[in-house]
Amino acid sequence: MSIFSETTENKLNDLVEKAYDAEKGFKKVSEHVDNPRLKSFFSDKARERSNYVNELRQGLRENGVEVTESDGSTAGTLHRTWIDTKAFFSMDNEESMLEEVRNGEKQALEDYEDVLENSDLNPSMRELLTKQKNEIQASYNKADYLEDLH
Repeated sequence: MSIFSETTENKLNDLVEKAYDAEKGFKKVSEHVDNPRLKSFFSDKARERSNYVNELRQGLRENGVEVTESDGSTAGTLHRTWIDTKAFFSMDNEESMLEEVRNGEKQALEDYEDVLENSDLNPSMRELLTKQKNEIQASYNKADYLEDLH
């Protein structure tokens, strides 16, 4: 039996799906850059998001929530296709990939804020989401910094 409302459960499951999409997206972006520093940054972010998926799934199960298993969302698949297309046609591939990352991280921050507004989150789930949100904010800031250097 879940301790969360159906709305909160759905939002939490959406975060799992979006974290999985982000993991695949970071892997895809790392394939389109030559700069070793950027490749390392994107690969690290992919591993980080893989950990998010595992942490979120574990947290949901511990709170009695049925975890939706998926291979990501249709929107995520379309976005990765867009990344491939943009990389193909872009003159400054690395800058455009950083821009895509910043856009994705900004959306992720909004998604986390939305879930954190739910009053039925228990302290352990709120702590996990806050930790992940802070790491995403740091990632956004670093992508912004790297884009400015470019």
